[in-house]
Amino acid sequence: MPRPTWANLEAARRERVLHAAMAEFGRHGYSGGSLNVIAREAGVAKGSLFQYFDDKFDFFAHVAEQASLRVYDAMLPSLQQPAPGESFVDHFVGLVDVWIAYMAEHPLERAVTAATTMELDPEVRRAVREPVHRLYAQGLRPILEAGVNNGEFRDDADLDALLSLLVLVLPHLALAPFEPGLDAALELYGTTGATRSQHARRFVHAVLSGVLAK
Repeated sequence: MPRPTWANLEAARRERVLHAAMAEFGRHGYSGGSLNVIAREAGVAKGSLFQYFDDKFDFFAHVAEQASLRVYDAMLPSLQQPAPGESFVDHFVGLVDVWIAYMAEHPLERAVTAATTMELDPEVRRAVREPVHRLYAQGLRPILEAGVNNGEFRDDADLDALLSLLVLVLPHLALAPFEPGLDAALELYGTTGATRSQHARRFVHAVLSGVLAK
């Protein structure tokens, strides 16, 4: 939790610190991220960082939260219920396209997503991923419930299990088109445009095939 001095900081200065932290933690994760580098790149004294946050752990958790909120705010227009006549799959594939396009255009947020997803320290991982997962679930649940109401899911579909699965899938789809070695078969890495959308559609169909009504 940031200290009051962080909220009282001049907005431009706060953004410089946050930008530098996203870049450094995005490159090196929590353990490898250097507060010295962050301070230098932000143009502040290292000691100033401890006026804003209790410690490095607190700082990293805030950076991860802010990156997630930026992504969530950008995705919010796409987290609406499907339009009349639009299938759940088409709507969700469209959401995935927007999600991947956002990550392509925002490398800092993508790098922080990678840092939080792949964090090795279990305590740090729990602290940063639990709030992110709650945010994902908050956005996705109404869309799944709309699929139920529209009769697109099987009567015995376990929406909690599906929601849990999608929360795991989205970080993969955020990273696999941009990071080599993450995708085993679909060759998402390096794809763009219609090809990337086609691969994403195949992915979504495979994930949802067990719950969709026949």
